[in-house]
Amino acid sequence: MRCLLDINILIALLDADHFFHARAHAWWRKEKPKWASCPLTENGLIRIMSSASYSRARQFTVAELTVQFQTFAQNTAHAFWPDSITISDDTRFEHQRILSSKHLTDLYLLALAVEANGRLVTFDQGIPISAVKHAKPKHLLVL
Repeated sequence: MRCLLDINILIALLDADHFFHARAHAWWRKEKPKWASCPLTENGLIRIMSSASYSRARQFTVAELTVQFQTFAQNTAHAFWPDSITISDDTRFEHQRILSSKHLTDLYLLALAVEANGRLVTFDQGIPISAVKHAKPKHLLVL
């Protein structure tokens, strides 16, 4: 099952100073996953890491992060998943079970993983999988 890596997983894999870098790499070494990204995760990775407030130790540029991501993707079992769904689709989402905006991005990514018969990999706990129709525990992995 291909793994859609959320933004925090991508950041942890690419930034050696990230708090969860070791945890992300331990999982990566063990699983050697086929993985996916989407416009949301790619843009989020670059937006967050290139922000002036991201790191006191080092300022990352958009250009260098783009190259770093491209290199990582080209040298691993990567696939690109286009953003092909919408949060407003009530055939995919149980909107009454989305109780907080806190998990909107997570739920969107989970639904995208379900659509592709994949799995969302995240550090985020408490994602209400019942808010995504047809999502099962196999579609979500919390590290």
